[in-house]
Amino acid sequence: MRILCVVKQVPDSNAPLKVLPDGSGIDQAGVKLVVDPFDEFGVELAVQLKEKRSDVNEVVALTLGPDKASEALRIALAMGADSAIHINDDALLSQNELFAASVIAEAVKKDESGFDLIMCGKNNIDLDSGAIGPALAEFLDLPHVGALQGFDLADDGQTFTARRRIEGAEEVVEGSLPAVLTIDKGLVEPRYPSLPNLMKAKKKPVTTWTASDLTVDETLRTSMSFESVSPPAARADCKLIEGEPEEMAKELVRLLREEAKVI
Repeated sequence: MRILCVVKQVPDSNAPLKVLPDGSGIDQAGVKLVVDPFDEFGVELAVQLKEKRSDVNEVVALTLGPDKASEALRIALAMGADSAIHINDDALLSQNELFAASVIAEAVKKDESGFDLIMCGKNNIDLDSGAIGPALAEFLDLPHVGALQGFDLADDGQTFTARRRIEGAEEVVEGSLPAVLTIDKGLVEPRYPSLPNLMKAKKKPVTTWTASDLTVDETLRTSMSFESVSPPAARADCKLIEGEPEEMAKELVRLLREEAKVI
């Protein structure tokens, strides 16, 4: 059994972010970049399966991104992935996650050994659309279960039971391999790559593919258009009301009626 983990390098959620002046994206100069936290859940689950089961032969990490995205692959390799695929070509980079999913799908098809499980994060914290996993399943004509918070692979390695939250309840889904899964927070706790494992990761094989290696449908690039990024509106100043409770209540009502105009 082979497992593929799709990972993406994104700005650290704790880093202060600035929008580029033209609104074309985030200014990444000096910003710490990390593996998307949701993608780390997928890597951890895959590595745990390999550690527990003798029928899991290989865990492969894959990323679509520029040269710097190789850092994300090294983290996945240090966590326990055996090898990696880097789709590295500026011509294939896009804010359109449907196009990105189609590129990843072509890379999956190019791998001659095939994959039994493909794992992605529920969404990526930069664009936050959650389209990669479902779109990838569609392009590969595979079943997809999203936002997993529980996963059990049968002893025969052919079927699985997945659990996910729905409003007011838990949904249990049964399926068969191959399949695409997207992982939610709470299923596993990603391990911290140790320094020795980070050093070992440098010796693990990484295959690099460019646009010339893949059959890409360019018409999908324009299936969605990216307009702009803008920072959130500045918060209004907080106004404190002082006095006795009755006076404060009257003043609050007046402010809501006369200044906020919400009542």
